[in-house]
Amino acid sequence: MIGRVPWPRALAASAAAFVVALGAFGALNGSATPARTPAASTDALIGRGNDELQRARESADPTRYSQAAAAFGAALRRNPRSVDATIGMATLALARHDFRAGLRYAQRARRLGPELARPFSVLVDAQVELGRYREAGRSLQRMIDLQPNLASYARVSYFRELHGDLAGATRAMDLAVSAGAGAPENVAYVQTLLGDLQAVRGRVAAARRAYAAALASVDGYVPALASRAQLDAATGGVAPAIRGYAGVVRRRPLPQYVIALGETQQAAGRRAAARETFALVDAERRLLAANGVNTDVEIALFEADHGDRGRAVELARRAWRDAPSVRAADAVGWALTRSGRASDGLAWARRALKLGWRDPVVLTRAGLSARAAGRTGEARRYLRRALEANPRFSATWAPRARKALGELR
Repeated sequence: MIGRVPWPRALAASAAAFVVALGAFGALNGSATPARTPAASTDALIGRGNDELQRARESADPTRYSQAAAAFGAALRRNPRSVDATIGMATLALARHDFRAGLRYAQRARRLGPELARPFSVLVDAQVELGRYREAGRSLQRMIDLQPNLASYARVSYFRELHGDLAGATRAMDLAVSAGAGAPENVAYVQTLLGDLQAVRGRVAAARRAYAAALASVDGYVPALASRAQLDAATGGVAPAIRGYAGVVRRRPLPQYVIALGETQQAAGRRAAARETFALVDAERRLLAANGVNTDVEIALFEADHGDRGRAVELARRAWRDAPSVRAADAVGWALTRSGRASDGLAWARRALKLGWRDPVVLTRAGLSARAAGRTGEARRYLRRALEANPRFSATWAPRARKALGELR
């Protein structure tokens, strides 16, 4: 089953999902090569838009999004019924974290190509990020019935992960890796996600093998380098982790990588270096915002831990209003807890975990919220759950979970 949705008979033994990671939506949408239409110029414009999205992913240059929008927009003016141009606009909206616009374009692509599997990639992503999990499950089932491939298996994996089925998510990501794809980046991406699942489960050697495979698929693949640095930090290799993150930030200075570098520097006691690193976060946020990219969830969590807690609450609530997903609920809960409203924060933390999500960082934040709210038993449950699969899941959060649990005994 995908959540509560039955698998097709031929795939009854499989499971899976797609991590809707920042800027990754376009990597697995199955539309990199547009279908040929009578208007070659339309195809050329669609290809140009997809190229710009690819370059944005590879370079972390958000100005590429505006160029992609211009190309897809021109293609739609030439052919308003182009499925591929509509999927391109949906992919662009999702990459910018404008999930409502992404949903509108995805629904239009679905109407234009009711027999196609491709529109389901963007439709599922938008529904998941908007917290429409039942709808996403139905869409995902239809997608895998139509085309069981890398894109569909990867999305099933994420869906399973959100529902707490890490073993099923791992099996499905294995299927995604085995399915392969035309673009090496697609394979490297799912190999990295497989490594992340293995790391959460405490299977360090398997995670390292997956990251090595991703880097063999695409030399210097940044998401794999970042995940490997995170694993290094969690397993005690803080110095190599800092070097790894520093290299990642030089190549792709996205807020999540900058924050990870700063927090790893903090864990190593390099507080002055961490302050300098954290100073880059707002500059990156402004650059992304100027190019239409919404980073409210990430910046809300950053502000809650390292900046203005009142602003954290404001950003997290705005993120929830724009996209009421479990990720946004986690951000609201932690921002409220850090601003001194632990009881309210705990209510939101419960909402973040309602599907059965077992992300250890999210569980740790829920446990700390419960402890601050005076709910000792609940705090113990969350903290134990955070540590049970992998007691060294994070150089930053695992020590906090262990410390808090020890103080509650």
